[in-house]
Amino acid sequence: MKDFFKKLNFLLTSKDKRDLFFLLLFSILVSFIEVVGVGAIMPFISIATDFEKIHTSFFKEIYDFFGFKSDVNFVIFVGVVLIVFYIFRSVVNLSYFYFLNRFSQGRYHLLAYRLFERYLGMNYIDFINKNVSYLTKTIVNEANNLVQLISEFLFMISEMFILVFIYVMLLWVNWKMTLLLTIFLGLNVLILKVTISKKIKKAGEYRELMQRKFYEIMLNSFGNFKMIKLKSNDRDILEKFKIASVAFANSNITNATLAQVPRLFLEAIGFSLIALIIIYLVFKYQQDVSGALPILSMFVLGLYRLMPSVNRIMSAYNQILFRLKSLEIIHNDLLYEPEELGDEEIEFKEKITLKNLSFEYEKNKPILKDINLTIKKGEKIGIIGESGSGKSTLVDLIMGLYKPTNGKIFVDNVELNEKNVKSWRKKIGYIPQDMYLFDGSIAENVAFGEKVDEERIKEVLKMANLLDFLEKHHQGIYTRVGERGIKLSGGQKQRVLIARALYSNPEVLILDEATSALDTKTEEKIMKELYKTAKNKTMIIIAHRLSTLNECDRIVKIEDGKIN
Repeated sequence: MKDFFKKLNFLLTSKDKRDLFFLLLFSILVSFIEVVGVGAIMPFISIATDFEKIHTSFFKEIYDFFGFKSDVNFVIFVGVVLIVFYIFRSVVNLSYFYFLNRFSQGRYHLLAYRLFERYLGMNYIDFINKNVSYLTKTIVNEANNLVQLISEFLFMISEMFILVFIYVMLLWVNWKMTLLLTIFLGLNVLILKVTISKKIKKAGEYRELMQRKFYEIMLNSFGNFKMIKLKSNDRDILEKFKIASVAFANSNITNATLAQVPRLFLEAIGFSLIALIIIYLVFKYQQDVSGALPILSMFVLGLYRLMPSVNRIMSAYNQILFRLKSLEIIHNDLLYEPEELGDEEIEFKEKITLKNLSFEYEKNKPILKDINLTIKKGEKIGIIGESGSGKSTLVDLIMGLYKPTNGKIFVDNVELNEKNVKSWRKKIGYIPQDMYLFDGSIAENVAFGEKVDEERIKEVLKMANLLDFLEKHHQGIYTRVGERGIKLSGGQKQRVLIARALYSNPEVLILDEATSALDTKTEEKIMKELYKTAKNKTMIIIAHRLSTLNECDRIVKIEDGKIN
């Protein structure tokens, strides 16, 4: 439980804690009103059934203070006051639930935003070690589960105050019977905690595992839809989905079913206990229990309000256990240190220098070893090598996406670091081999978050040899590309990426197998245009076809992690 509060404290902001304190005070007020509501009805019934009690109890002072002359009018007055009080009680309770839900549900936006912000701020090397389905699930589901956990926690605290106040009232009425009741109920609650709560917690952990598989299967299937159609193996995938889906549903069924056990169990125990008390009193005194009716009625009313509170506390506690994994996941993910990048400007006028550069993803397994390379401004350099030799890793290092394990990168004799790498990245136009387009227009995909300049978009699409085709066969720059660019061919998608890289007029242009999806004729045409456009730009080109590198000033070969 200490770890629970520590993690929750980490996730809540200062404002959250102030709101939480306000809700705590509000819950005390609600609890007090609830107890008054339970305790007020019996005295009213007492004076309504016996007017003499008006003048032999604390009601006499009220009677005299307001100068009543009729017992009937006084009872009617007390009844009207009670009606107003119960309406007021309902309004206060409704207000409390509004503030409670506003607080707990409002956390979803903040948690989802903080998670998304943290994921976007991750180091690139941390991101590639994450599963996209896991990240999506955490933002969509685990954040919502944590909100439910916080809501249950607040609700549990509120019910605890009600429980304490009612308990104090029952102690005041008859402490011996209350202690007996406490021991009896306490033992039963302990039994529920040891048996039911453990199973619910286990079901919650299983829920998270199965939901993760659930998301993985869906995203992997939608991402490889064409291959599924070609292989016709959708039945195998559906079977895997069915296993994960059924297991996920079963964990929720277990939770929903077991969540009802405390209520049914405690209600049976509570009302059985009242019956046993009456049986005991009848047996002991061998007569009716009318003399003990006021106290007995108070205990019946007390239990009537007490049992739901105990049940709600147990239910809230079990739901906290069921969703506890969400707290752990979000807490751990928000512990990730995002990139702390400065806004220091860096200028590129002369050269990029890689000095004694080494890099490894796993310790003692170097990908690049002792790389020394100088790239002059305006130079066109080609990089070749076998698959897995480290070509893409090298350009990722040059772009500042990775930090070297050893060695340094200099831009005009200024070391590339966290203070200036943001400025450096903005100078780079990158055309990857992997073609990812989002579901939007060509214009939106080319601008990629920047302001759409129609003339500039047309200009770069013309450079990428795509504008004529779009205007002739589609809706020009406002052609919709579909999810992942599915409405375009591989070559067309590649040309959109080339246009995107050129859009911001970068100083350095990096092509990572950028023309691999193009036919030789189209590639030759586009590369000629790129060389012409990038006449005064620095170009770093990774390619397998040597024809792509015809106009490069020099070609560098990487072999076994070294430059040869």
